[in-house]
Amino acid sequence: MSSATAPSRASSRSSTRLGGWLARFDSPVTTYYLLVCVTVALVVFGLIMVLSASSIVSIDASKAKSPYTIFLSQAVFATIGTVVLVIASRLPVSAWRRLALPILVAALVLQLLVFTPMGVAVLGNRNWLQVGPIRVQPSELLKLGLVLTGALILSAKRKHLHRFSHVLVPYLVPIVALGIGVVALGHDLGTVLILGAIVAGVLFAAGIPLRWFAFASIPFGAMVLAFTLTSANRLSRFDVWLGRNTDPFGAARQPIHGRYALADGGWFGLGLGASREKWGLLSEPHNDFIFAIIGEELGLPGTIAILLLFAGIALACYRLVTRTSDLFVRIATAGIMTWLIVQAVINIGAVIGLLPVIGVPLPLVSSGGSSLITSMLALGILLSFARSEPGCAEALSARPSALRRSLAVIPGVAGPRRTRA
Repeated sequence: MSSATAPSRASSRSSTRLGGWLARFDSPVTTYYLLVCVTVALVVFGLIMVLSASSIVSIDASKAKSPYTIFLSQAVFATIGTVVLVIASRLPVSAWRRLALPILVAALVLQLLVFTPMGVAVLGNRNWLQVGPIRVQPSELLKLGLVLTGALILSAKRKHLHRFSHVLVPYLVPIVALGIGVVALGHDLGTVLILGAIVAGVLFAAGIPLRWFAFASIPFGAMVLAFTLTSANRLSRFDVWLGRNTDPFGAARQPIHGRYALADGGWFGLGLGASREKWGLLSEPHNDFIFAIIGEELGLPGTIAILLLFAGIALACYRLVTRTSDLFVRIATAGIMTWLIVQAVINIGAVIGLLPVIGVPLPLVSSGGSSLITSMLALGILLSFARSEPGCAEALSARPSALRRSLAVIPGVAGPRRTRA
């Protein structure tokens, strides 16, 4: 045997392994399992960090002086979200077409109830409903309503989308105008920006000409500018972002201590639970600024892990968009991806100082029941879409569950053995 034969065989084996890995990545179940893994990782990661970040706030705020109050509430929301996700993932795509308008109508009705005595204001934003001890944010459901309704209408009009009138009516007017308008009346600029991004993502996936985005951005930008200029609180946040206000005891306190937390964490963090900023120095450590606590306690690896997990969601959505021939699925997937990724970018950008503090949670990680349950519902819909990929449902049903594989080794449990005739 010549000496050149061994390297050639090694190269052949490497090519075979690479080809096998690429074949597995191109499997019809890859998107489904990628979504499952990323969702589980983010929710579990979020629960751990909420427990760590909220312990001092819970002791200070709860009557029982328990460090677990906020965590236990978040765990209940995560349990509800898991049930919602599993149910949503089992529904066929046709069911989501039928549910699009009912979800939108329900969200709009609940959002209008915010302006009744049932509505409450939080930090100047009237965007919540209070029913006894339960507080919900209807605008979270409105995000999903705009995604599904946009996908339903635009996919039905796919042959007429080159005409602006078919894009304008009925999606942009009255649906989007009414949805964003009622949220804007509650002065929740952060949610308005997320809704605007969702609509842009839906329109882009539908193939709307790019020049129309310039026309649509003019009234939206004017509204955002008006909301900013007429609010002293929002103007002060922009002054902080631009460096004109550095008062550590005023508006600059939260972003300054957020960056202190990241600086204290350094490369490898102080250790889980060892944050200093959560001891009353940093406002909303378990909510809007939980990314700062992640950086302080887990360092650069912790923050990169969060970025990679959201990149995993983006990759799964990209696979869905490029592998489906159903325009409804393509548009809805793009809308959900825009929602989760843009909201994560806005939250993380505010913490690191790249963007002004707007006040939106980090999806699936920050404390908050409405955001967590609705985000898990959206991911359940993506799982439903992934199951509709050609061959995915058949492959999933053909694979025995882990429980059945475990029981198969126990005599008498796996059922009677077949005997040869």
